[in-house]
Amino acid sequence: MSKREELLKWAREAQKNAYAPYSNFQVGAALLSAGGKVYTGSNVENSSYGLSICAERAAVFKAVNAGERDFALLAVVSSGQGYVFPCGACLQVLAEFSPEMKLIITDEKDHYKEYALQYMLPQIFALGKQEE
Repeated sequence: MSKREELLKWAREAQKNAYAPYSNFQVGAALLSAGGKVYTGSNVENSSYGLSICAERAAVFKAVNAGERDFALLAVVSSGQGYVFPCGACLQVLAEFSPEMKLIITDEKDHYKEYALQYMLPQIFALGKQEE
């Protein structure tokens, strides 16, 4: 099994823990650190929608809390149809730590495409690092 397929499996397992009673859109993510550890996350909704968290950020925050700061690859799966992409907030959080990382985006049949984070978020916001 390739590392990508393994990450997709981890993401599907994380998706089972999603709490999505309002949207019924369950998302799972698996984040591979540069050191080879995997951190998972699932979306957690709240009736006050702004307090919800995406699976991608849940995985990043879990990894950062464990001391990780450098990431290589993120796999994202969902219960929706078609390819699901991370929101802008998640892309920006990922860029805070690893702007060179890759993302695996899947559809409901686990077909996947791989993108560079910089392709998905070409103008990354970084305090003190803006072009003049």
